[in-house]
Amino acid sequence: MSEKEIVQKTEVPATIESLQADFRALGVEPGMVVLVHSSLSAMGWVCGGSVAVIAALQKALGSTGTLVMPAHSPDLTEPSGWESPPVPESWWPVIRANMPAYDPELTPTRSMGIIAETFRKQRGVLRSAHPQVSFCACGPQASRITNNHALAFGLGEYSPLARIYDLHGFILLLGVDHGNNTSMHLAEHRATFPTKRVIQQGAPISTADSRRWATFEDVDIDSSDFDRIGDDFLRSDAGHVVRRGRVGLADCQLMPQRDVVDFTVGWLEENRAK
Repeated sequence: MSEKEIVQKTEVPATIESLQADFRALGVEPGMVVLVHSSLSAMGWVCGGSVAVIAALQKALGSTGTLVMPAHSPDLTEPSGWESPPVPESWWPVIRANMPAYDPELTPTRSMGIIAETFRKQRGVLRSAHPQVSFCACGPQASRITNNHALAFGLGEYSPLARIYDLHGFILLLGVDHGNNTSMHLAEHRATFPTKRVIQQGAPISTADSRRWATFEDVDIDSSDFDRIGDDFLRSDAGHVVRRGRVGLADCQLMPQRDVVDFTVGWLEENRAK
């Protein structure tokens, strides 16, 4: 959507103050750990753009809260599995040999949205070490969330997602749906179902004195049914924990991550068995 179209659909510009009030009305409170998936354009015209949205979130969370966002870089993956777009097979060895190694400070996010990319570059934000599925965090729990992110099974038990689960954190879908809900991938790692596959993945990483292409195991993740899972979660007995409302013009959902992950584990074991 162009900025002109965003302006045309917006009656009153959103500001840091109005967004903070919207976050508070939705249920964001000081001291929370909140993992945010976001779309700036869905919010209407925001005075200050992504910087204002982050500032409003941090004000709503206060000095005791911790803000977390995905900082994934899926272009640092095994090229033989690329689909958006695929590349010729003759390119694969060139990519493996020459793709710059992951650098938490320099490697940009991809397909995460401008809010997550802006957050990544702000002062005081920590980023986990995974070359493909890193997360950024700022606040008292940032180190606990981002430290010791394992290379293998990067969205599993030794990931920021699992630490958010331990901390009883929340998920905020800010103008996006459950198709963007990365926490459901933690459930994929925990669930047992017949179609679950472990694959070989690869990425360029830095070592003490060089750069190398590392290979490691991962779950072959699939988000194609996440929107259906989200709808079923809302209709279930567990769905009462979801707070729904608007931030700016964006339809939003705020929910405890544990409830979502636990529900998704059961859903996957029942439905991906069919």
